[in-house]
Amino acid sequence: MPSAASPPQAAWLVENGPRELELLFRAIVYHPSAPILIADNDRHYRDASSGAGKLLGLAREQIIGRSLDDFVEPSFKPQVSELWQAFLQRGEQEGTLRLVDSDGSPREVEYTAKQNVLPVRHLLILRQKTVQTETEEPAGADQGDIPAWVQDYALFLLSADGDVAAWYSGAERIYGYTGTEAIGQHVALLYPSEDTLRVRLREELKRSEAEGHFGSEGWCVRKDGSRFWANVITMALKRENGELQGFARVVRDFSERRKRDQKLQRTRARLRPFPVETTIAGIVSGEFDRIPEANDAFLQLVGYSREDLLAGRLHWPDLTPPEYFPLDELAHEESLRFGACTPFEKELTRKDGTRVPVLVATAVLKLSPFRWITFVQDLRERDRQESVENEVVEVKHEFEEIVGRSAALKRILGQVELVAPTNATVLILGETGTGKELVARAVHRVSPRRERPFITLNCAAIPTGLLESELFGYERGAFTGALSQKIGRFELAHRGTLFLDEVGDIPLDLQPKLLRALQEKAFERLGGTKTIPIDVRLVAATNRNLTQMMGDKLFRSDLYYRLKVFPITTLPLRDHPEDIPVLARYFTQKYAREMNKQIEKIPSDTMRALVSWPWPGNVRELENFIERAVILSRGPDLRAPLAEIRPDALEPAGNRTLEQVEKEHIIRVLRETGGVISTAATRLGMPRTTLNAMMRKLGISRKDL
Repeated sequence: MPSAASPPQAAWLVENGPRELELLFRAIVYHPSAPILIADNDRHYRDASSGAGKLLGLAREQIIGRSLDDFVEPSFKPQVSELWQAFLQRGEQEGTLRLVDSDGSPREVEYTAKQNVLPVRHLLILRQKTVQTETEEPAGADQGDIPAWVQDYALFLLSADGDVAAWYSGAERIYGYTGTEAIGQHVALLYPSEDTLRVRLREELKRSEAEGHFGSEGWCVRKDGSRFWANVITMALKRENGELQGFARVVRDFSERRKRDQKLQRTRARLRPFPVETTIAGIVSGEFDRIPEANDAFLQLVGYSREDLLAGRLHWPDLTPPEYFPLDELAHEESLRFGACTPFEKELTRKDGTRVPVLVATAVLKLSPFRWITFVQDLRERDRQESVENEVVEVKHEFEEIVGRSAALKRILGQVELVAPTNATVLILGETGTGKELVARAVHRVSPRRERPFITLNCAAIPTGLLESELFGYERGAFTGALSQKIGRFELAHRGTLFLDEVGDIPLDLQPKLLRALQEKAFERLGGTKTIPIDVRLVAATNRNLTQMMGDKLFRSDLYYRLKVFPITTLPLRDHPEDIPVLARYFTQKYAREMNKQIEKIPSDTMRALVSWPWPGNVRELENFIERAVILSRGPDLRAPLAEIRPDALEPAGNRTLEQVEKEHIIRVLRETGGVISTAATRLGMPRTTLNAMMRKLGISRKDL
């Protein structure tokens, strides 16, 4: 057995390990549609999945930090206290809660509770209670029951040598070993007499250390000798200098899902051509042992009604890719991978016999349950650009961080939904403060890579000499001060998404290396000779005019065309002022909650002033203005400093001195660049030292920003 962790490693794991494990666990439960809540001993919610927000009819921000008592009927509150105490004593519990909807109407929700899945953190899985009639079949997995893997999670910490350092209740329930039996033992304890599985375990830890994290699926063994098919995510825990301290592991029992996958594979013969769910710019969940699903947009496109679909009268078109390859086998390769075909054009025959040209893209996601997804885009509008500009896109997904209702915003979200399931590089263009990073995160969260890392790098915030090492990492001894190996952002984003913000600020001499990494999907660390393959989906963003920069020989044209596979342009706030009231209310509620204030309304004159102001700093400027207004407000009405956004604040420069104009312009640019001096200097076209001298001369300080 390997030696126990050294005292420094053990101390580091005790202090930091539970926090890192909790962050990993929250990243896993954030996305699933299953309603999952994480509560502390005082039954306050510390986190919630998106499914919990949908079930409770509230945003996640309105759930986190509140007590379970806040959501139940007043008459049911005494029972909640009794149930909770009984749960803390027994460790597990199932039952029914009587909740109050956001509109005040009562309803019953069933729940399952698991104790100490994390240190002093409990897991609650909710499900809508249904009333079963005498003619209905009992509800089962196919009737929308919570997947088995959501019911429990095994979480534990390992030392750098693989010894169990922390063992939580979920691990005890799934594996059958108590904490006394597991802690201090090598993790190979979980694979008794299973040499093949032990070899796989060593490989998982090795790859996790090299890549930062690793996901796999395979057989695991319980204490009683029974085997179960599990999904395992392992994350390496390292100090800031890169020194390995241990590992965090999350294990989920996927046995039931594997049975479904095998059943689907056995029916592959009847799945040619694809009897797939079909959508226009969106994703609809479905299973192959049911009637394929289609949204209303597709039914309208082919001229069928929903009654035709339910009655089986819809003639499903052959949407098989021209050069077919077994997508399901590709998806099973290395467990959590996915496959997708290159988009292709074809014609569909409508119910009335007419034909319509469409663009088709098919993908398979390795999710539970296993599912195919097909996107169909009507190409008849390609030559009618004017009508496309005014089109209102039907958005199928919920983008919690992107607030607004305008047609312009919906068009952008429609583009996100269209490109997200592919591996295409996305270039986001737009002014500062228009939410380019939010769009990038939306692309990642709707994509098949959403359970993989989303790594960001602001190219303007990193000194030029350090940007290459941030992107690609370096080997020990590569240069003076390189005392240990550093993993770059490309490696951290392996199988996930890399977001390069302010890509226009990448130095000209570094651009060829970035282009080579994107084209060859491989790179070498600084000072290294080993070629490292990568599977990264790149999303880039900039507020600069790259076309003009190409003309000025400041940006390579080959890199520009490599990035501009699918451009998305975010709009300045002045181009969709109808979203200003929605944003103003959202930011008011957000900061009022943070400051524990009760602000019930925004006066009409304040709202008119907000809508009429052009907001040169866009949404970021509006958000900062509302935050300042919330600070100034002492009553139920928002008290905004309207003098800052009065019309005469934009008086012609001729009425002001040159010094005033220079000062205001520099302050505005600094605000737009987040106070980063080097970025502001680049925007202003002057050296950083000159900008610092002008700021001192004009009396500009941090408090002005």
